[in-house]
Amino acid sequence: MAIAVTIAAAIAVAVLLFGGGDSYEVKARFENAGQLVSGNFVQLRGAPIGSVKKVRITDDGQAEVTLEIEEDHAPLPEGTRAEIQQLSQSGIANRFVELTLPQAQNRKLPDGATIPADRTRTNVELDQVFNTLDPETRRALQGFFKGQARQFRDAGDEAREGFTYLSPSLSSTSRLFQELTRDTPALERFLVDSSRLVTTLAERRTELAALVGNANRTTRALGNQKEALAESIGLLPPFMRRANTTFVNLRAALDDLDPLVEASAPVARRLGPFLASARTFAAGAAPTVRDLSRTISRSGGSNDAIELIDAFPPLQDIATETKERTYAPGGRRFSVGETQGALPETADAFDSAGPTISLLRPYTTDFLGWFDDFSTTGGGFDALGAYARGQLSFSESVHCTLPGTACPVKFNQYRRCPGASEAPADDGSNVLGEEERARLDCDEDHRAVR
Repeated sequence: MAIAVTIAAAIAVAVLLFGGGDSYEVKARFENAGQLVSGNFVQLRGAPIGSVKKVRITDDGQAEVTLEIEEDHAPLPEGTRAEIQQLSQSGIANRFVELTLPQAQNRKLPDGATIPADRTRTNVELDQVFNTLDPETRRALQGFFKGQARQFRDAGDEAREGFTYLSPSLSSTSRLFQELTRDTPALERFLVDSSRLVTTLAERRTELAALVGNANRTTRALGNQKEALAESIGLLPPFMRRANTTFVNLRAALDDLDPLVEASAPVARRLGPFLASARTFAAGAAPTVRDLSRTISRSGGSNDAIELIDAFPPLQDIATETKERTYAPGGRRFSVGETQGALPETADAFDSAGPTISLLRPYTTDFLGWFDDFSTTGGGFDALGAYARGQLSFSESVHCTLPGTACPVKFNQYRRCPGASEAPADDGSNVLGEEERARLDCDEDHRAVR
C-alpha cells in the first residue's frame, strides 16, 4: 500500500510539473520586444489572463513572443490584436501584453497560431521620443527643466499651497482625459494628424522662423508707437459712444426700411428671369472682357491702352504747354522763345483770321458756283435724276441796239454785292442789309438783274 501511494503521488507531481499538454499558446510578432521578459502578464481589459512564456528574435529581425493563455480564455478569436504596454516609465519589469478582441465572432486561433505583425504594436519608449529631438531642442528642454528646478527652489511651501487650489482644475483635466481615452481610435487619429502637422511645420521651419521674425519686428514697431497707441485708445471711448448712437439710429432706419423691403419682394421675384439672362450675358461677355483686358494691358512695348495713355504727357506738352521751344531745320536747333502749345496757337490763328473769313463768307456762293459750273458743264444730278440748265446772256449794249428796242445802257457797275448776278428773292433772303453792304463796300443798285 505504501509503495502504491508513493507511485500515485509521483505520478500526480509529474502531471502537475510536466503535464501541461492541454495548455493554450499563441505567438505574436512585434517590431521589437520593448523590454518584454518571460513572466510578464498578458491582460485582457486590464485583467490578467496569461503570461509571457518565451521571447526570441526571428530571422527577419522581428521579436516573436510566445503567450500562454489560461484555459478559461482560450482559444482566442481571429483578428485579436496585441500591444506591449508599460505600467510606468520607471523599471524594466513592468511591461505587459494587452490583448484586444475583435467585435465580430470570428473563427478561433488554433494552438500555436501566430498573430501577425500588422496586428501588433509596441509601446513608444521615452528614449525614442528623446531621440527624435535635435541637439538644440534637447538643450532647450534641459534648460526648461533646470529653470523649473530654480523656480521651485526655496519655494516648496508656497508651491504646495498653490497646488492645493489646482485640485478643481486637475479634476477637470482628469475628466477630460477620461473622455479622450473613451474613444481611443479618434484619439489615435488626432495624434497621427498632429504628428503630420508637426512634421510639416518642421519641414517649413525656415519659413516659420521668418514669420516669427517678422512678427517680432511688427510687435517691436507697435511698441515704439506706444504713445500713438495710447492716444488712439484714449480716443476710442468717444468713438464707441458715437458708434453706439449711430447703431441706435440705424436700428430706427432699418425699421423704416422694412416697408420698402416688403414692397420690393414682388419686384425681386420678377427680377429672377432678368438675373438669369444677366448671368447668361455675363458668361457670354467673358471673351469680350478677356479681349478688353488684353487691349488694356499686354506684354511687350507700345501695344496696349496703358502705354497709349503714358504717351499722352508728351502730346499734352506739345499741344497745351507754354514753354521755351526750338526748331531744328537741317538738324541744328534754333530757339524761338517762349511760345504756346499747338492748340492755343491754332485758336489764336482762327481768331486772327476771323475778319478775313467773315469778309470772304458772302462770296462763298459765287465761288462755289464758279466751281460747280466749271466742273459740271454738262449738267448735274438731283433727287429726280439728271438735269441740265441753259442760260442765254446778251450784252446790254447789243440788246438795246436791236431794231425796235430802246433802253438805257448801264454804266459804272463796279460795286456789285455778292450774289448780285441773280434776281432779288421775294423774301429778300439774298439781299444784303445796309450794315453788311457798308462792310463789303458794295451797292445794291449795281445788281445785274432787277
